Amino acid sequence: MPPLPPITQALLLVNVAMFCLQLFLGGWLERVLALWPLGYGFLPWQVVSYAFLHGSVGHLFFNMLGLWMFGSELERLWGGRRYLQFYFASVLTAALTQLVVGLLVGGAPTVGASGGLFGLLLAFGMMFPNRTIMPLFPPIPMKAKTFVMVFGGLELLFGVTGTASGVAHFAHLGGMLGGFLMIRYWRGQPPFGRR
Repeated sequence: MPPLPPITQALLLVNVAMFCLQLFLGGWLERVLALWPLGYGFLPWQVVSYAFLHGSVGHLFFNMLGLWMFGSELERLWGGRRYLQFYFASVLTAALTQLVVGLLVGGAPTVGASGGLFGLLLAFGMMFPNRTIMPLFPPIPMKAKTFVMVFGGLELLFGVTGTASGVAHFAHLGGMLGGFLMIRYWRGQPPFGRR
């Protein structure tokens, strides 16, 4: 197994450290760093800080597993600087999407690296479309592009129907949108001009 690239390693360590701080500081840390709906405790830095908090050990584990699976390879492909730009573009777009959804239908505070992770998932599917992935649930091998379409479709379905409430499905989709737009920007494709 190749060594863990430095930015992915740093993101993993920061997320785990922040989760440990949450265990000790609990509600106070979440009131300051979670992404709160506009008008209900929102502070500007929360559009980034929410991505370093997690709701449970399982939430942290699966996000960090995805970060390791998809992020490591993308960091090796793009280099640290571009990888970090991409990750935070996905995190920001996920946050903005969640804020808009919160204005329309209300909402609770949001935590988790899932928006950034879904951006990485989309990028992995675009960069390595025919790579075979074996998801944990269900354990059926599929091509990366199929995996991305299935997960994106499920997030849209769950978001529209309100299934699995308590999960920020539209933030996940926002992360994918941010990732998609960032790749199009790098490639000089519409809606962006040539670079």
